[in-house]
Amino acid sequence: MFQSRPTRDSATLLGEGKVRELGELAEAAQADVLILDNDLTPTQQRNLEKAVGIRVIDRTQLILDIFAKRARTSEGRLQVELAQLKYLLPRLAGKGIELSRLGGGIGTRGPGETKLETDRRRIAVRIKKLEKDIEHVRSGRALHREKRNSVPVPTVSIAGYTNAGKSTLFNRITTAGVLADARMFATLDPVVRAIILPSRRRILLSDTVGFVRNLPTTLIEAFRATLEEVAEAHLILHVVDVSSDQAANQISEVFRVLAEIGAAKTPQILVLNKSDRLPPDSGSAELQGARLLEAARQSTATPCVLVSGLTGAGLQDLFALIDRVLPFDMVEIVRFRIPAGDGAAIALLHEHGKVLSEGYHDNSCEIEASAPESLRRRLDRYLIREEVPHPGGISTLPVENSVNK
Repeated sequence: MFQSRPTRDSATLLGEGKVRELGELAEAAQADVLILDNDLTPTQQRNLEKAVGIRVIDRTQLILDIFAKRARTSEGRLQVELAQLKYLLPRLAGKGIELSRLGGGIGTRGPGETKLETDRRRIAVRIKKLEKDIEHVRSGRALHREKRNSVPVPTVSIAGYTNAGKSTLFNRITTAGVLADARMFATLDPVVRAIILPSRRRILLSDTVGFVRNLPTTLIEAFRATLEEVAEAHLILHVVDVSSDQAANQISEVFRVLAEIGAAKTPQILVLNKSDRLPPDSGSAELQGARLLEAARQSTATPCVLVSGLTGAGLQDLFALIDRVLPFDMVEIVRFRIPAGDGAAIALLHEHGKVLSEGYHDNSCEIEASAPESLRRRLDRYLIREEVPHPGGISTLPVENSVNK
């Protein structure tokens, strides 16, 4: 049921006539629960339950219930419980003075602490304990990130609207076996795997929780430790269900949440997923991406790629785009002259770089390769630097190298 009105009713959200109609409809359908796609105040929720006669759930509580069912790890359960308690605290309602405890001690008069006050105090204590535990989780994640950052390995996070096919794409790339289901919030806890790009660069790819329209603030606060994995990434793969009619709105919502967690300036690639569901004449990735970004009122400069996590189509294009866009350990085509006896350096170049050509001359091996910056630094003494032509026709080495000579 939908209702369009200029302002929300402060008592019941809906108008008086619509509430009566809703109660009759619920009775006729023998419904057990009423779910509203809006956030309700505690007063509105109580008034609606009285008027309709059945349990009333608003949007935030429904999302929290789904999260509670999906939570598998101890970290996920901690975060969900914290969000649930923060949601529940202002909605507690006791029966008043008849459930109060008598105060002890000499000179005590009147009723003591009510049941409602006891519940509130216990929930407040539990919230404090959960916040402390989650702070330990954040500290642990920060230590893990610090260790990862000490090694020159870039991190790439998969983010996007819920049910956009992120876990299916993650499994296709990494063969990690993460649960991939056509359900909302099937993934709650981040999973990290190492993969090798065509340029031989090693990256860490992480799958994260999906976003949703009007994501409750309590959830964003509770899942801050998890969402920091996205905020700290060097590159974000923004996965979109390109076959969805709501794709443009979903892109806008993901951009909004990314800005809220401090990841608005992180480089992104728009991954147009589920291309297997598109008609054959739907156009190229650039055209599809430009349409979606324009509809979402975002910059069309964001690079796009059309893929299918189910069939694996377009994955090579995605890898090539990651190699081109990733602002970390940049790859360049360079030439090395390595002594033939230094087999370790030649093996290192084959392992961490992409060899384009290789030839042996006298006692040295000349290799042209696509190599990341970290590898170029390690093999700097073998680099063949381009000669700079002298104005008088004499070739000379660059100034810094001639000084070193």
